[in-house]
Amino acid sequence: MSDKKVLAGHLAALFCILVWGTTFISTKVLLRDFNPIEILFFRFILGFAALWLACPKMLRLTEKKQEWLFAGAGLAGVTLYFLLENIALTQTFASNVGVIVAVSPFFTALLSLWLLKAEKPGLNFFLGFAAAILGIGLISFSGSTELHLNPVGDLLAVLAGLAWSFYSIFTRKILAFGYNSLQVTRRCFFYGLLFMLPCLPLMDFHWGLSRFGAFVNWSNILFLGLGASAMCFVAWTFAIRRLGAVQSSVYIYLVPVVTVITAALILREKITWMAGLGTALTLAGLVLSEMRQFRVRRKAENLCLQSRNKT
Repeated sequence: MSDKKVLAGHLAALFCILVWGTTFISTKVLLRDFNPIEILFFRFILGFAALWLACPKMLRLTEKKQEWLFAGAGLAGVTLYFLLENIALTQTFASNVGVIVAVSPFFTALLSLWLLKAEKPGLNFFLGFAAAILGIGLISFSGSTELHLNPVGDLLAVLAGLAWSFYSIFTRKILAFGYNSLQVTRRCFFYGLLFMLPCLPLMDFHWGLSRFGAFVNWSNILFLGLGASAMCFVAWTFAIRRLGAVQSSVYIYLVPVVTVITAALILREKITWMAGLGTALTLAGLVLSEMRQFRVRRKAENLCLQSRNKT
């Protein structure tokens, strides 16, 4: 693969991380006038419409049973992940949620062991997991007496990370089919919106379109719908194709860093010494847990790329 294509993959991954790292702040701002399900629905309706306009051609599956993977990806990666994340943001700080959902690689590794019969994780993985859990504990209770944090919000963020892990497993299988990235993303969005519909009346959904008269509201919805949803989901798939799942996953570790910094700058969220230590422990645990897996998977990807170049 040429250097230009590799560079394009790195730029796409970096773009996604910079955008995704600030989505927690954007959602937190919107929660002043919208409830979690309203933000989610408006965001993905806009994202779905944008992807349809960009690529109106229908995706035709080679096998009907593949439909279950798209449905699972839509349920886990759109409906459950973002709904849990949005509700978590009503209970705790944006910086907390940004750091905690980054534990999804742990869950992905465990799910891969169970669902994909992957190699059993080594000692590094479990040491890293222990460090990250300790870090999450410090973040959750870092200022419970001073800042009145609600650990329920942090637990919801953990569950959001688990939902994203299921999405990662489903998309890993879907990408193997070789379908167009835009069409794959749009189909996942469709199922996400479909599973969202029963939640609308139960979670007090209101159209309230007059709220979009405020610049802060429509600009943040546009950012989430077009940038963070439509563009980033497609760009991330592009990055995985160019760099492989391993090199792309390294960029995920930058999301909490972007979130913590932007939350402090924009939302004026305090970073206590305990929260700072918890963030450092969580990130260190993520890196430690992935070290051995990264070397193994990187070697496998290199062999795969070499065989492609020969043919």
